[in-house]
Amino acid sequence: MNSISVRALLVRGMLAGLAAGLLALAVAYLLGEPRVDSAIAYEEAHSHEHGGVELVSRTMQSTGGLATGVLIYGVAIGGIAALTVCFALGRVGRFGPRATAALVSVGALVSVYVVPFLKYPANPPAVGDPATLDQRTTLYFLMVVLSVLLSVAAVILGKRLAPRLGNWNASVAAAVAFLVVIGLAYAFLPSFNEAPDGFPATLLWQFRLATLAVQATLWGSFGLIFGYLAERQLTPRPAAAVAQGTRANAGAVR
Repeated sequence: MNSISVRALLVRGMLAGLAAGLLALAVAYLLGEPRVDSAIAYEEAHSHEHGGVELVSRTMQSTGGLATGVLIYGVAIGGIAALTVCFALGRVGRFGPRATAALVSVGALVSVYVVPFLKYPANPPAVGDPATLDQRTTLYFLMVVLSVLLSVAAVILGKRLAPRLGNWNASVAAAVAFLVVIGLAYAFLPSFNEAPDGFPATLLWQFRLATLAVQATLWGSFGLIFGYLAERQLTPRPAAAVAQGTRANAGAVR
């Protein structure tokens, strides 16, 4: 793949990330924000501190702030994922651009979000001890890095085992190895259960499922949109279609 193709796919990846971000924004606003409002209401009703200065209004947070964060994130991950597809294309099997984009999107969703989420799920306002915030943040990003590195290692392991075990058995062996190491990380890394007494369990899980839905929408829609754009960019047009287009252009000139 030459530099022109990579540059074109990078631009298409960022555009696909923007489109996916718009869809994720709609899900976040419809599913996530009502749960955030409910959690804030609970926090205010049970807080002993009053009269704090609100630097950014809740309305701005749930509209402009949310849109800015989600869309910038969508464009950023779109560019990174597009470069990952460029690297993976032809190296992880005989998959075309669409299938490769789908595999990268699913792999990114699992490694970047789902695996860390199962150990350190997202919390709404009023849940979490401020004293452990730095520790929880550090451990979460450690889990993300560990999950991504282990995912890459599992792919490499599967490719190296494939000549001896076959593609299916090699893939199963690599997946089992990944799960074993991740399971050990789950077991040895500290856990946190800091929901205050009386906080609605239903609200907590609705919020967490909403965050999962946002990420699934973002990565799923990116895979579909970018796969379509990448295929149009990389797959040659059939000769008949090219000839027909040429004749049409010639007729228009005459």
